[in-house]
Amino acid sequence: MQTIILNKLADIAAEHDVRLFFACESGSRGWSFPSPDSDYDVRFIYVRPMNAYLSVAGCDDQMCFDIKDELDFLGWDIRKVLRLILNSNITPFEWLQSPVIYMQKAGFKEELWALCEQFFSRRSHIHHYLGIARSALLTASDNNEITIKKLFYVLRPLLAAKWCVEKNGIAPMSINPLMSLMPEHLQQITANLIACKAEAPEGYIVTIDPELKQFIDSEFEASTRALTDIPKVSFNVEPLDAFFRKIISTKVDYS
Repeated sequence: MQTIILNKLADIAAEHDVRLFFACESGSRGWSFPSPDSDYDVRFIYVRPMNAYLSVAGCDDQMCFDIKDELDFLGWDIRKVLRLILNSNITPFEWLQSPVIYMQKAGFKEELWALCEQFFSRRSHIHHYLGIARSALLTASDNNEITIKKLFYVLRPLLAAKWCVEKNGIAPMSINPLMSLMPEHLQQITANLIACKAEAPEGYIVTIDPELKQFIDSEFEASTRALTDIPKVSFNVEPLDAFFRKIISTKVDYS
């Protein structure tokens, strides 16, 4: 699969006349709880020739492709990525932490991550993570039945919000370090669910353990309450502009 993905990325770069600077796995495979039927969510960052950014007409800032043979490719232009970082959108923060990296230009990820650290908004990240978790929890039935996929869409974002609250830092992408925030017996329950998900289809129905449900409810309340005391922040765009100008003007493919 690695070879197929790399070949497809090379085809995209050639067909669309772009340079790919980074490509990783997102979704459940990047979050460390895949199912046998999970798609490969390949996400990449690309840079167009400099003249494309100097056109009055502008240029598209993303590439979307139909899902085929479990392969889901999505790419974002570097300018879109930097705009999202300016707003402390969690997605670039997660892509750069992915445990599965398909390709990267030397030094690019490290430089972009250093920028992410300067543009981390604790409030924005907590709010975003709670929104994802809340939406997923709404799919549970009155007797706490839920698909195993949606249960992890509750757990991982909720733990990420808890991480931001308690550690005042960027939450890890993978669920494994996040589980350290749970009591040991709930860590074991979650580990068992990960093992189950590795063997079951994403639509498999489970009943949320009562103690786990109590933890979920209490952490929703705690993180929501914490938001009221965390101020909004604003950022200076200049470091991102400087990085943008550097990336689009470089003529050396520094792989």
